[in-house]
Amino acid sequence: MFQEPLTLYKLIVLYMLNRVSFPLTKAQIMDFVLEREYTGFLNLQQVIGELIDTNMIKAESIRNRTHLIITDDGRETLAYFRHRIGDSMRLEIEEFFSQRELEMRNEISITSDYYKATNGEYEARLAVKDNGASLVDITLSVPTEDIAAEICKNWEKKNQAVYKYLVETLF
Repeated sequence: MFQEPLTLYKLIVLYMLNRVSFPLTKAQIMDFVLEREYTGFLNLQQVIGELIDTNMIKAESIRNRTHLIITDDGRETLAYFRHRIGDSMRLEIEEFFSQRELEMRNEISITSDYYKATNGEYEARLAVKDNGASLVDITLSVPTEDIAAEICKNWEKKNQAVYKYLVETLF
């Protein structure tokens, strides 16, 4: 009996990941599930961990975000058990995406990270992708970690203006 709700939560996660053409962050999935109080944080962590362990989804950590994507095994499982997700729940998921899909796509498409280079400086890597294609990919060398972190933080807010400036200046 305890396993049945966990199975439903796994199907919800698979359904959500199958619904989009881009990775979702763990936080985005948690927003949906926890806002509706379907289950608690620890259960959802367990569900995501089990889906990763059984190769139903893949996880990639990028800075402080975990990006999740459904695998072929996950798609097959979802196709077989899809009927266990009620119509009302599927409708809630569709409404969630209709309200937030563009915002979620933008969140996943804009990345920034920094690391210490072999020369002792820090490199901030800034990127914007759209449907897997790289629109811009910039690496800046800076003297301190604080500057690199600030550049990454500002990239999240100012990437559109920077991209527009580059295109206008270079074309």
